[in-house]
Amino acid sequence: GLNATVSTEVEFGECTVTCGIGIREVLLTSGCPGTEAKCIVRVEECRGPVDCGWGIPIAEGLACVKMPCIYIHPENRFKYVWKTLIPNKTAHILPNDSAIMEVCRETHSVTFQCETQENGNIIAAVKYTVYATTAMETKKSRRIETGQSRRITTDAILVFCLATGMIVTVGVIFAMIFIILHW
Repeated sequence: GLNATVSTEVEFGECTVTCGIGIREVLLTSGCPGTEAKCIVRVEECRGPVDCGWGIPIAEGLACVKMPCIYIHPENRFKYVWKTLIPNKTAHILPNDSAIMEVCRETHSVTFQCETQENGNIIAAVKYTVYATTAMETKKSRRIETGQSRRITTDAILVFCLATGMIVTVGVIFAMIFIILHW
């Protein structure tokens, strides 16, 4: 047969994540079928920096929240290490080894960290703060107070605009009367 050589130039797509583990496309830039300039050869894993910073717990009502670790499917291929972070102390490792942890609010706020590990190496870490029940009530009352002060400010602005509009309207009417009388 023919000993034709096909040039296989590849280009890597962007990783789907900015931290932890994600996926990206591997594109062929020459030798694609038909008139396609680029074609997908495969999809592969990619990695970003390990530290994913702070996550936001998913509220399950006011009493409990869920916190997900960083992972891709299948999730059972990773090991998950949950820790309670205590300022100026060594982190306390929790017995939970699942990708999602559910906790209920306590009397004080607690900070958690999940490390996603593969073959003993940390590939992603994310932190969560679960605020205490009293902190949630304080935040709620602050929102109500802020909402009331915003309402008062909005009402004052509306009254000012209405008063200014009325004064301008009366001024225009007097100006028109003055012009008509002197014409």
